[in-house]
Amino acid sequence: MSRIHLRSSHKTLTSHAGLALIGDCLSLSHIDALDGRFPTSRGMKTSDLIKCYVGLLCLGQSDFEAITNRRADPAFRKLLKVGKVPSSEWLRQRLEQLAEKGLSEHLPGSSVELLKGAEALVSLESGAAAGYVCLDIDTFVMDNSDTRKEGVSRTYQQVDGYTPIAAYLGNEGWCLGLELRPGKQHSVKDSDGFMRRVLPRAKRLTTEPLLIRQDSGFCSQEYLWALRQQREQAWEEQRRLDYIVKWNPRSEARDMALWVQLAEGRWREVREGKREALWLEHVECRHGGNSWEERRVIRLVERTSDRQGQLLLEPEYELEGWWSTLEQTPEQIIKSYRAHATHEQFHSEIKSDLDLERLPSGKFAVNDLVLRLAMLAYNCLRLLGQLGMTGTLSPVRHPAKRRRLKTVLQEFMYRAAQLIHSARRWILDFGEGFRGLEAFMMVQAHLRRAASG
Repeated sequence: MSRIHLRSSHKTLTSHAGLALIGDCLSLSHIDALDGRFPTSRGMKTSDLIKCYVGLLCLGQSDFEAITNRRADPAFRKLLKVGKVPSSEWLRQRLEQLAEKGLSEHLPGSSVELLKGAEALVSLESGAAAGYVCLDIDTFVMDNSDTRKEGVSRTYQQVDGYTPIAAYLGNEGWCLGLELRPGKQHSVKDSDGFMRRVLPRAKRLTTEPLLIRQDSGFCSQEYLWALRQQREQAWEEQRRLDYIVKWNPRSEARDMALWVQLAEGRWREVREGKREALWLEHVECRHGGNSWEERRVIRLVERTSDRQGQLLLEPEYELEGWWSTLEQTPEQIIKSYRAHATHEQFHSEIKSDLDLERLPSGKFAVNDLVLRLAMLAYNCLRLLGQLGMTGTLSPVRHPAKRRRLKTVLQEFMYRAAQLIHSARRWILDFGEGFRGLEAFMMVQAHLRRAASG
C-alpha cells in the first residue's frame, strides 16, 4: 500500500465554498443599509459584523468562539464580501451593544427584502386548504438546562429553557418571525402583537388569500378577537384572511356525558371498537365588552377496544375542536389543519442544523438578537435549497418539494474549492467530480440578476 505524503502550499483552499452564495444573498437583503442606522466611529462596520455571524450560522456554528478559526481564513472574508473578521470578544461585545440599540427590530425586514428581491416562490396549499397560502405560528422549546442565562425558566415540556415564537409562510416554510421568550411565558401571551408584526411581511410576499393555523396554546377569546380584527382589516384591503385555531376544552371536557349526548345521531364507525362524531356549532364569544359568534368544529371519538381488538373495561373518549372561519365541512377543516404539524420540522432545523438549541449568550436581549440573525440565515439556506436543489440540475437526491437545511449544508455549504485570484478576477475552482456545479452556477446567476435588477 502506497504511503500518503502530506504537505502545505500557498494555495487558498476552502471547505465552505457555499459562502459565496450566502454573500450574494446578504447583498440582496440590504444589510449594508443598517450601517447608516447603526454607525460606528471605529472598528468594523455593523453590516460586516452581521455578515460574519450569519456566515457562521450558515455553517452550522453559533458559538462566538467559532469566529476565531475564521480570522486567518481569507476565503471566509472574501466570499462574504466583508472587510474584517472580528475576534470572538469583539463579536460578543458589539452584539451586546447592538442589542441595546434595538438592532433586533430592523432585522426581520432584511429577510423580507431577501425573499422579495430573489422572487422566492410562495406556493399555495393543496388539498382541503387549496387556494390559500398558509401562515403557521407556534412556539417551541429550546432546552438550556443547567445554565444561569437570563430568561431561562421552566417550560411546558418540563425542562429549563426558552419558548421562542416563530411564523412560517407557505409550503416552503419561509421564516417571517422568530422572537425569543422566557421559558415560563404562555404561548398566547403577547401573541397578538407578534401576529400584527408578521402579517404585513406575509402580505408583502404574496397577494393570495392567507390561512393562519395555530394550536390549542393560542386558544383564548382575547386572541380570537385579535384575529377577527385582522380579518376585518384584510377585507378593507380587499384581501382574504382566514384562520384555524385548535380549541382547548379545558374544564368543558369534564362533563363528557353532555358531549356524548350532543353526539347522538352523528356517530360513524371508523373501525370495530372505535367510532367518531363530527359536527359544527356556533359559539357566542365575549372580550372587552365585544360579543361575536365563532364557528367551532367538534370531534368526539369513542373507543371500546384498542387497535389489537382488546376490549376496554369502560369506553374511552377523546374530545377535540377547532375554531375556524373557513366555509368548509368539518372534515375539510380538520384536513386543512393537519398539515400544520409540518412546522415542527422547521423548529428542529433551527435548533439542530443551525446549532441553536443552546443559545450562546447569558443576556436575554443578545440571544433574542441571535435568533433574528438566525432567521436571516435560515431564509438564506432555505432559498438556496429551493433555487438549486429541487429542479433537474439538483445534486443527486430523491425528489422533494423542499430540502431541509442539513441537505443544503452538505451539498452546497460544505463544498471544498480553491480560491484563485487571476487577471483581477476571483475564481472558485471545484476541481473534478462536483455534480452540483451547474446548480451552483444557476443559483449564483439568479441571485446576481436579482441584485442588479
